[in-house]
Amino acid sequence: MFFPIYLLSAAGFTVLTTEFVIVGLLPAIARDLTISVSQAGLLVTLFAFTVACFGPFLTAYFSRFERKRLFISVLIMFGVANAIAAMAPNIWVMAFARLIPALGLPVFWALASETAVDIVGPNHAGRAIAKIGFGIVCASVFGIPVGTLISDGYGWRSAFVILSVVAFAKALLLFIYLPKSMHKDQASFSSQFRLLRSPVMQGHVLLSVLVFSGMFTAYTYLADMLERLAGFNGTVVGWCLMGFGAVGLLGNSLGGRLVDRHPLIASLTFCTFMIGGLLMVVPSMQSWPALALALAVWGVAQAALFLVSHVRLMKTAPQAPAFAASLNIAGGNLGIGIGAIVGGRVIDHLGLSNLGFAAAAIILLSVLLALLLITVERSPASCNA
Repeated sequence: MFFPIYLLSAAGFTVLTTEFVIVGLLPAIARDLTISVSQAGLLVTLFAFTVACFGPFLTAYFSRFERKRLFISVLIMFGVANAIAAMAPNIWVMAFARLIPALGLPVFWALASETAVDIVGPNHAGRAIAKIGFGIVCASVFGIPVGTLISDGYGWRSAFVILSVVAFAKALLLFIYLPKSMHKDQASFSSQFRLLRSPVMQGHVLLSVLVFSGMFTAYTYLADMLERLAGFNGTVVGWCLMGFGAVGLLGNSLGGRLVDRHPLIASLTFCTFMIGGLLMVVPSMQSWPALALALAVWGVAQAALFLVSHVRLMKTAPQAPAFAASLNIAGGNLGIGIGAIVGGRVIDHLGLSNLGFAAAAIILLSVLLALLLITVERSPASCNA
């Protein structure tokens, strides 16, 4: 029963690594393409805003398609895009290479999540998506830092070459082993978009925007922080990112368990821990033990919030879980793009050392919104609705 989920998790590893690997490569890309790090950070924004703008529409449209063929097509598209990125001579070609996979990511992630829930049932949605999410965490544990290490040893283009080959290989595995499937009782296109009329749904999407804005205000430039503030070379930065992702395995497990009990309480809990990690990270740059603790707290909370935010939206709209998931992906990527912009402006105007404090301030807003949503959902009017 779980074998298809693990196959999709492995494919998800490639999909999410393609989006986030650039975080560890930004300094090298900026140097090679003769642009600033904050300008290179706009590649993160482009990817994220494309997902945010087109994700829900593409997911609602493609949800009627047979899943095996759809997932294979997405992975082939990722393989082509990564090959183009590896050959990009300037920022404009690189931007085009980032645009292509941004169209496929929300479709894959939302429908893979829905497929996992179909297999195990809604009562175990958190644990099923945690298995899919394991591929995301592995992207943080292995994909991003290994990409950074490859970049340091062989150049950043090599990282995209390897990603391209892996994407084509995963497409072949899905072709051989993934059974054909199609979600039953699919809601109509118009009924899916009617979910957006709900103020509660709007609040949940806004919460995802705030959470991911806070995350990526700092995380987009974590490699740059470790290079310039801690004085680490590319190899040490890669191992730091490896450790950051590794503790995310714990966050993924904890998030999968807590979110099935109460999604908003889980969001509130991990946001609070993230604030602590973000506030600690810059002041601890000159102390190995303190920096390790700060990154561990931040890493656990961040990995958990990826999963918690996703399941939180799906549980809010059980009648259209894939579309709800796409709203989280859109809101999250809107937040990623905003975070990359805010982080770049903070670097340019306030300095790199203020990134953690700016990110913590945004996460604090998400804590306040989560408290408001808890109050609304516990109100008599909400219960009667």
